[in-house]
Amino acid sequence: MSETELKINAAGGIVFRLGANPKEPEVLLIFRNDVWDLPKGKTEVGESIEMCAVREVAEEVGSSLPAIVSELDTTYHEYSEKGKLVGKTTYWFSMIFTKAETLKPQKEEGIEKVEWVPLQQAIEKTGYENIKVILRKFQVQKKA
Repeated sequence: MSETELKINAAGGIVFRLGANPKEPEVLLIFRNDVWDLPKGKTEVGESIEMCAVREVAEEVGSSLPAIVSELDTTYHEYSEKGKLVGKTTYWFSMIFTKAETLKPQKEEGIEKVEWVPLQQAIEKTGYENIKVILRKFQVQKKA
C-alpha cells in the first residue's frame, strides 16, 4: 500500500429525531453523487472539530447550527484526488436540532435531497461502508 500524500480532517453528524416509532430514531441523510450519505466536510483553518461538524451539517442541509449530543467515533478512508492519495479522518457526533427546521439541500455542493429516514433503513440505504459502520455505532449507543 502506498503512503498517503495528503492527510485531511473532516467532521460530520448523525442528526436524529424521534419519529413515528419512538423506539427507532430517524436520522438525516443527504443524497449526493447518486449515493445516500451523512452530512460532513473538511475542517477550515483555525476551526475546531466540533465547530466543523455543526457548520458542515448546517451548510449541507440548509439549517441553523445543530446541537451536539455526544461524540461518536472516527472513520478513516483513502481516495485519489487530482492524482494524489488522500487520507481522510472524519470525526462523528450525534446531533439534534433545537427548533423546527425547514431543510434545503446545498445544491452548489451537489446535494440533491435531504431526507429523514428511520435508522435501520438509513443503514441499509447508505452507499458507503464507513457510513454504515458509524450508523451502527450510533444505533448501539442509542440502545444503551
